[in-house]
Order: sequence, then C-alpha cells, then structure tokens
Amino acid sequence: MATYNNLTIVSHPLVQHKLSILRKSSTPTRDFKSLVDEIGTLMAYEALKDLPLTDVEIQTPLEPCMAKKLVGKKMVLVPILRAGLGMVDGISRLVPSARVGHIGLFRDHDTLKPVDYYFKVPADQADRRFVILDPMLATGGSMSYAVEKLKASGAVDVRAICLVAAPEGVETMLSDHPDVPVFTAALDRQLNDKGYILPGLGDAGDRIFGTS
Repeated sequence: MATYNNLTIVSHPLVQHKLSILRKSSTPTRDFKSLVDEIGTLMAYEALKDLPLTDVEIQTPLEPCMAKKLVGKKMVLVPILRAGLGMVDGISRLVPSARVGHIGLFRDHDTLKPVDYYFKVPADQADRRFVILDPMLATGGSMSYAVEKLKASGAVDVRAICLVAAPEGVETMLSDHPDVPVFTAALDRQLNDKGYILPGLGDAGDRIFGTS
C-alpha cells in the first residue's frame, strides 16, 4: 500500500471494528447513521490531538491545582452536504463550542466534477481552525474544491476527516493542497469507472438518510 505524507490512517481497534460493520450491505440505516456518528467521534481524538493547551489554576473540592485549558483558534466544523452532516454531532459532543459551517456540493455523474450550490461559514476565517467532514474521499474533487472555497474566504488552518479514502482522492489532495492533513479510517484499493470507492461502503449519503 502506498503511503502519503498528507494522510493519517486511524487504526484504533474500535474504529476498525465499527468500520467493518459500517461497510456491510446488510447494516440498516439506523445502525449506519449511528456508526458514522461514533466513528467520527473516535477519529476526532486523533485529528485534534495537536490542539494547543495552556496552564490554568483551578479549585478542586479539596485544594487549588494547576490544570490544562484549550487555547488558540476557535474551531469550525464544515460538513460537505449532505453526507458530512452525519459526522457533525459526534465531533460536536467533544468540542461543544465549535461552530458549524456548511458547504453544499454534489458530483456531476458524467464529469465527476463538483458542482457548488451553497457556502456559509463564520466570519473571521483567518482566526479559526476549520475541520472539513465528509465520509468518503473518492476522486478528491469535492474535498479539494471545499478547501479552495475556504482558503478563498480567508481560512489558513484547514484539516479534513473522512471515513474511507481512495488513493486517487488522497493524491488529488496532496497535489492541490499539500498543507491540509487528511485523516481517514481506511485507504481502500481504488475507484471504479463511476468514481465509487472499492471496496468502499456504498453511497454514504443514501445510507445515512435512507434514500436511493
């Protein structure tokens, strides 16, 4: 398997176990949606492990002590609509102060290129840390375009979390945005001729929302 310096594969046993259930075609919508939420939470521990801390003095029930507090840029979770919405709640539970922006993209099935229909993120982009969420990194077109939109708005600190990635998508991100780290639970084999990840897990949006 190729290695990429922009990619971190989260190999924690709980992530890998839950991903196996997520992939199964027999997993029902309710369980699929719950698993996307749970895996997103677990992956956020790895993706956010470099958040800066500062020392603060607090009062316990017994005595004062020194403790740690997050400092630095305020976080914004940016799901790529619509499948990325399934990952928001799990990560928001870890960082309840995080704001949520939205990027609306869909992939043209003929050209496999992203089509933009919505973009809304908080202001003061240069002072924020953006985390793009999308279960699938396939061709990389949508993810790369989302990063491009964020950078054009003033963002300078961007990272991405997906559940399953294809080499083609990782290579696109490395070529277009080598400064953006990508975190995934699995690097799969390849894309098929329709741009779907193999072995993958199907259409994440359809499986999260019960559509087809």
